[in-house]
Amino acid sequence: MAKIKLNGKNISILEDTSLLSLLEKYKIDKKKIAIELNGKIVQKNRFQKTFLKNLDRVELVHFIGGG
Repeated sequence: MAKIKLNGKNISILEDTSLLSLLEKYKIDKKKIAIELNGKIVQKNRFQKTFLKNLDRVELVHFIGGG
């Protein structure tokens, strides 16, 4: 198990969890989100290839339309 901080909350995940798997676990649409990993924005095409490690900090930012 690995411990990460997700939007300021400590959670435990399986080791070798990708960002895409994290989004799927929480049923988050990858089209309407930006992910910051340890202070750096991750490109959408890297979600599946970016794996989380112990003590990583992840911030998920949702895009909301309005008018």
